[in-house]
Amino acid sequence: DLHKTTKVATAALGRTLTATSIMGLMMKNDGDKLTVILKGGGPIGSILVTSNSKGIVKGYVSNPNVEVEDYPNGKLNVAGAVGQDGVIRVIKDFGLKEPYNGAYPINSGEIAQDFTNYFAMSEQTPSVVSLGVYTREDEVEYAGGFIVQLMPDATEEVISQLEKNIAEIPSVTDMLKSGCKPEDMLERVLFGLSPKVLEKNEVTFECDCSKERMAEALISIGKHSLTELIEEDKGAEVGCQFCNQKYNFAE
Repeated sequence: DLHKTTKVATAALGRTLTATSIMGLMMKNDGDKLTVILKGGGPIGSILVTSNSKGIVKGYVSNPNVEVEDYPNGKLNVAGAVGQDGVIRVIKDFGLKEPYNGAYPINSGEIAQDFTNYFAMSEQTPSVVSLGVYTREDEVEYAGGFIVQLMPDATEEVISQLEKNIAEIPSVTDMLKSGCKPEDMLERVLFGLSPKVLEKNEVTFECDCSKERMAEALISIGKHSLTELIEEDKGAEVGCQFCNQKYNFAE
């Protein structure tokens, strides 16, 4: 609604928001921040999403008006919009001098597979990432996903049980459409492995922009540029890319 995205842009942004929210919850400390940038060379341009350690996310796509032909089976061609020639960049800010910054090749463009590839390459962690966004004409009906990772001491029995479960479960959107709650999805993904729920979190799309922060951004352009704005435009309008809120500053 904020970005007036097409169906395929909604699916691409929704999948990225979901995965980034889950990854945000994997971080340990309150002040930790995570940014994910997907740039696959497709007509959507780049997808940029940030999360805090509570799983609260915000994000946008460069071209929200992107249109590509659906797959022959009628499913949205997210890979066609995202492209398959580029990188997924993950930036983790733990409040240290330098944030962790890694870029890994996009190998699918369907997003879930690209996150799976990221975990395998960057963290050497065998993972399964599954994401789904089900949209009506102009609204999201269901969106969700899961990330399952193997602990270092996982046995062959656990691995084969997990592989069997993953092969047999329906898609995320089909599970959500059939009324599955996150706990129900968990039971199906980890069937036979006695999962325990250790924590629950409410996650949402929320922007933390403010007039004060936009003023700081304006100050950062320097005295010369500010003087030009005052003399030529008698003020400035600054927009937030994450939520499209506009802030007006008089001279």
